[in-house]
Amino acid sequence: MMRKKKHTGWWIVGIVVVILVAAGLSVGANGGFTRNDEITVGTIGPDVQVWQHIANSKQAKSEGLKIKVKSFTDPVALNRATASGEIDVNAFQSWSYLQAYNKENRKAQLAAMGTTYLEPMGLYSDKYKSVKDIPDGATVAIANNPANTARGLLLLQSAGLIKLKPGFGATSGTNEIAANPKNLQFKEIDDTTGPRVLKSTDLVLIGNTIALTGHLNVLKDSIYHEKVDQSTKDNINVLATAKKNRDNKEYKKLVKLYHNKQIQQWIAKKYQGTKVNVDKPLNYLEN
Repeated sequence: MMRKKKHTGWWIVGIVVVILVAAGLSVGANGGFTRNDEITVGTIGPDVQVWQHIANSKQAKSEGLKIKVKSFTDPVALNRATASGEIDVNAFQSWSYLQAYNKENRKAQLAAMGTTYLEPMGLYSDKYKSVKDIPDGATVAIANNPANTARGLLLLQSAGLIKLKPGFGATSGTNEIAANPKNLQFKEIDDTTGPRVLKSTDLVLIGNTIALTGHLNVLKDSIYHEKVDQSTKDNINVLATAKKNRDNKEYKKLVKLYHNKQIQQWIAKKYQGTKVNVDKPLNYLEN
C-alpha cells in the first residue's frame, strides 16, 4: 500500500509540472518557477520603428527575449501606463523629462534602467555658415514650450552667444539670460514649424526629430549642435520602468540589446547617425 501511494504522489507532481509549463512557466535551475512572458515596450514616434526592428532581430532571439512594441502619442499616458504595469518598459524620454515626471507623480514613480541615445538639438541658418558669422541683432526662432526653450538657450550658451544666470533650470526662459553681447532677438515658434521658418528668419533652434521631418541632418546641416558631454546629460534618453521593477534582470537585458553593435549599425543607417549612441552608466546622469 505504501509503495502505491508513493507512485501516486510522483504522478501528481508530474501532472502539476506539465500544467505549469503549458501555462507559460518553466522550471528554473534553482528548482523554482519563472515566467517566460514577452516584455511590452511602449514608445513614441520614430522609436516605434527602432523597437520593432529590435523585437524582430536575431539578437533579441539569441537573448531569449520576446518583445511586444506598443505605440503611444501621449508621453504622460505612456509614463502612467508604465507605472501601473500595463507597459513593462518605455523608450522615449530624456533623463530630464523622467525627473520632471517623477516630481509631479509621487505615487506613480518610474526609474531609469539605462541610457540609449542623444538626439542633438541644432542651431540652423540659411543665411550664415558658422556661429562667428552671426551679426549683431540677429533673430533666433526658439520653441515656445518651456523644456525646449531652456534646452535651446543652453545650446546658445554653449556656442558662446549668450550667458545664462546661475541657477538656470530645465524650464527657465529668456528672462534668465545674464548677458547677450550680440543683442540676439528671440521669436517664439511652435516646435513643429522649425524647418519651415528657416527662410524667413536668421537662426532657428530645432530638435532632431523635427529636423528629420524637414530633411535636415543635425550633424551636417546645423551650424552648431549639442555634443555628448556633462552639459547635455539631461537630454540623454533612457529606458524606464516602474520603480519597483528597476532591478528586473529580463528588463535590463533590453539596455544591452539596444547597444548591440549590429542593432546600432541599423539605427545609424536608418537615421543618418543623428540618434547618437550613448552607452553610459546611470551614475553619469545622476552625478
